[in-house]
Amino acid sequence: MDSDIPWLRDVPPSDMKRIVDALYRVHRLLSAITDLNALLERIMEESKGVANAEACSLMLYDPESGELYFQVAQGETGDQQALKTEVRLKLDQGIAGAAASARQSINVPDVTRDPRFYGAADAITQFKTRSLMATPLMDRDTLIGVVEVVNKVGGGAFTDTDLHVMEMFSSLAATAISNARLIEHNLRAERMAAIGQAVAGLSHYIKNILTGMTGSVDLVDRGLADKNFELLERCWPIFRRSAKRITIFVQDMLAFSKPRKPAYSLCDIETVITEAKETFLGLQAQKNLSITITPAGGNTAAYIDPEGIFSCVLNLLTNAGDAVAPNTGAIRISARMVPGDTGKDLVIEVADNGPGVPEDQQRLIFEPFFSTKGSGGTGLGLPVTRKVVREHGGDIFVERAPEGGALFRIIIPGADKKREG
Repeated sequence: MDSDIPWLRDVPPSDMKRIVDALYRVHRLLSAITDLNALLERIMEESKGVANAEACSLMLYDPESGELYFQVAQGETGDQQALKTEVRLKLDQGIAGAAASARQSINVPDVTRDPRFYGAADAITQFKTRSLMATPLMDRDTLIGVVEVVNKVGGGAFTDTDLHVMEMFSSLAATAISNARLIEHNLRAERMAAIGQAVAGLSHYIKNILTGMTGSVDLVDRGLADKNFELLERCWPIFRRSAKRITIFVQDMLAFSKPRKPAYSLCDIETVITEAKETFLGLQAQKNLSITITPAGGNTAAYIDPEGIFSCVLNLLTNAGDAVAPNTGAIRISARMVPGDTGKDLVIEVADNGPGVPEDQQRLIFEPFFSTKGSGGTGLGLPVTRKVVREHGGDIFVERAPEGGALFRIIIPGADKKREG
């Protein structure tokens, strides 16, 4: 037996196997969990098994206030008892505070005989503490918190073996908590950076629109003051386009931010496409584009959410309009019903003769806030389009168009069947 761990000499073989099995299981579990809340729950659950205790609580250390705090305790059934008022202890309060302050474990066979016992948690959770063992959670020389196991199963006090095993367990738990906190901090930093980048892009886009609106307002004011109706007629379409772009932007934000069930109705898809084309032409500055709708040559009635599909087609037209060159730009739209596995599938295509989408970007363009337009785009159009299409049970794909540019294809299976919204 290793003389450096003398307490092991007195452990019966049956208990030794239990200890080794418990610590091995705990090590594997804790190393696999990176979510802090889930990790804390698992530490409390495993602490009861390691020490053969009825209940467990875990208090974390707040270095800014110099206090220990916990909000849940785990009882005999595994149920969590939420503390209505967050309990906080100074390092000179309670047995947990004493263990944290001394950086040493404390085993109390009878809490009624120990003046350090802090009974506030019992009063809140209606739990009766008889015996208690508190072990500090130390990661290297840093105090992470304190884990307390309460009431030995079967009665009696916790043994020295229980204490030593809990110290081994607590060392693993403290390292796991530190790692989970580090991962959480890094993820939060990445999320904040992504949010900042997204907000900056959206702000530039809105600023561009507002600049056009502000200039139009100034011209409208001048036209009204001078009764210059020619000037009013010239600037009003610019203002109207800007207002419509803001409206579409807000609708995209709303569509992206929350789940929505399609409001299905039987529609002529070519009518929806035509309305999207006319709206797109009203939004475009003079680029002298060629836009054609390829006739389906058959029935194009489909059960869809017309407002949702309208926004999808409009987003695809807007992207195509931004991609093609003035005067030579050409966009083709088509819709058709084709035989599918569950009836007739609706297929909508928007193709252009622009530069196309590079292969390394074909997956990224559907990610939120990814934009190839700099401050000229929001990075929401295609993610919203895919979201709406998938809410219809379909999907959207991109490939090289025969015209040389990009071809976006929407496929909605079984669109000839009536659906419930």
